[in-house]
Amino acid sequence: MKPIALAAALAALSAAQAGAQNVRAGAEIYRSYCATCHGIEARGGGPMAEILAIDTPGLTRLAAQNDGVFPLLRVMRQVDGRDPMLAHGGVMPLFGDYFEGGTVAVMGPGGQPILTSQTIADLAAWLETIQE
Repeated sequence: MKPIALAAALAALSAAQAGAQNVRAGAEIYRSYCATCHGIEARGGGPMAEILAIDTPGLTRLAAQNDGVFPLLRVMRQVDGRDPMLAHGGVMPLFGDYFEGGTVAVMGPGGQPILTSQTIADLAAWLETIQE
């Protein structure tokens, strides 16, 4: 790739990443789609928890359980189905299409761009802010 084209591509990626995450939108997404299982305060034990086959984990200690580093990639992979959990059945079955589309780049832990939907980027950004 020519240096000018590479610079333009990197600039476009940086611009896309800079506006990629909206924490306020992530909080609303969580309340609407996740709190039923993970609890309104993201500590587990939401109203649906007792009828699920597995315990719904709290989500406020993800960083603490990962040597103090928020596991951004793992969170996004579990939500979008690339790293399926039993309860989620792969792609989030209850929300399917809502969590797809509007692709954005989010900087990964090593500085590499990770492509995900705007919804998942916003949700992950909010989850990162509530870590204890």
